[in-house]
Amino acid sequence: MQQLNLPSYSFTVKKKGDNTLIFDELRKKYLVLTPEEWVRQHIIKFLIQEKKFPSGLISIEAEINVNNLRRRYDGLVYSRKNSPLLLIECKAPTVEINQKVFDQIFAYNTQVIAPYLLVTNGLRHFLLKREKDGGFKFSKEFPEYDKL
Repeated sequence: MQQLNLPSYSFTVKKKGDNTLIFDELRKKYLVLTPEEWVRQHIIKFLIQEKKFPSGLISIEAEINVNNLRRRYDGLVYSRKNSPLLLIECKAPTVEINQKVFDQIFAYNTQVIAPYLLVTNGLRHFLLKREKDGGFKFSKEFPEYDKL
């Protein structure tokens, strides 16, 4: 898999038929290793190991209803009070982070209502913070969990 703009981590990977599988430590199961899954696994490890996010407060690929359509977010981190804190959208490294991607996470956030949004393709990362006026602003720093 492609080198990402994130620290290197070790993963448990195995072959099954024509597929390469990666073990998801949060969901406790093997998943097909796609480029997007590669990014998702790296960003989750980054949040837990580098930014001290509690693994028990991270939800992966849960279903939500957006404009009467069933969708799945890539990740959602909860606060210690069990309210949404950080909504995560992951793309494959070959996918350009453009307005369409931001529109997608904004649409998802109409249901989730998280004060922070993270968009990444593993090479470029964008953290957005909700402002008092309800809009979002790009954050220059990515704080540790307890500082969000």
